[in-house]
Amino acid sequence: MANILVIEDEIRVATLIKRGLDESGHTVYTAADIATAKYLLDEIHFDIIISDVILPDGNGFELCQQIREKNSRIPILMLTALGTTDDKLVAFNAGADDYMVKPFDFRELEARIQVLLKRKSDLPSAVESDELTYADITINLHTKAVERNGISISLTPKEYKLLLFFVQNPDRVISRSEIAMKVWDTHFDTGTNFIDVYINYLRKKIEKQFSSKLIHTKPGMGFIFTSKHENTD
Repeated sequence: MANILVIEDEIRVATLIKRGLDESGHTVYTAADIATAKYLLDEIHFDIIISDVILPDGNGFELCQQIREKNSRIPILMLTALGTTDDKLVAFNAGADDYMVKPFDFRELEARIQVLLKRKSDLPSAVESDELTYADITINLHTKAVERNGISISLTPKEYKLLLFFVQNPDRVISRSEIAMKVWDTHFDTGTNFIDVYINYLRKKIEKQFSSKLIHTKPGMGFIFTSKHENTD
């Protein structure tokens, strides 16, 4: 069972979420604004955060980024009426782990919470050393520092998670659906291109100033992260 912080200014929605999660055995705290949320975050250890975007005293995207700068591991799920691809990209770029659009099915919300909590609990056992390397890429798993051929590369939280997943799964074709599930803990929506957008973001940062490519497109199948010669882009 988890300590969950729900940041939501609509009392009806906050009450609905709290009641449902309480019944599942979780301990739920609610905050109607950013100031209250920050106070609770300073006082209580939370296992997961569920946050709206439009709040009375600020922007949930900015709050997400601020939380992520202090805590790289706590799962953050954005729950909002804003449902465009651009909104989702902003959320993921700010460090959100998942994104749901209102109105929502509570069963789906609970399922996504369980996925995020399981991934968090599995993380320590998956970390076996301080560094992870592939070809000339080096990732420090504690500091989240990334280098290629000794050159430091600055990545956003989502770009980092995408690269980490690639480095952990080299030399095999990975579908967009698998990336969506393993990196974003969500199902791939064929009507959006946010995965390709982030692939391009990552390519620019880890390939543009280097002679060899690592991320290759497999048309109709997905992508492969490899240092071996590939004929695809």
